[in-house]
Amino acid sequence: MRLPYPDSIRIIRLPCTGKVDVIHMMEAFQKGADGVYVAGCLEGECHFIRGNLRASKRVEYTKKLLDEIGVEGERLEMYNIAASDGPRFAEVAREMHEKIKALGPSPIRQAITNKKAA
Repeated sequence: MRLPYPDSIRIIRLPCTGKVDVIHMMEAFQKGADGVYVAGCLEGECHFIRGNLRASKRVEYTKKLLDEIGVEGERLEMYNIAASDGPRFAEVAREMHEKIKALGPSPIRQAITNKKAA
C-alpha cells in the first residue's frame, strides 16, 4: 500500500536516527529547507539501543541554536514512529508540511534567495 504524503518531503535514510548530528540538521536549513523533522523508532525500541534518545537530545539542542540565530526552532521536530506504522508516518509528513507552510519560508532560505538575486 502506497500512502500519500506531500511531494515537498525529502527522505534521507539512515541506519539509525542516532547518526543524525547537529551539523546535518543545520546543513539542511543552509541548503534551503524550510523545515526538518527526524523520524525515529519508538522510545525503548531502538535497534541500536539508545540511538533515538541521542537523536532527541541533538534535535532539542539544534532547536535552541535555531532560536538563537533567529530561525524558529519549531521548524525542527522529532517524531517517534514504529517502523511498521506507515499511516502515522504519512500523517506526520502532512502535519509537518502544514506547520511549515503556515510558518512560511525559512529566514535562511530567504537570505540565500536575496543574496543570489543581488
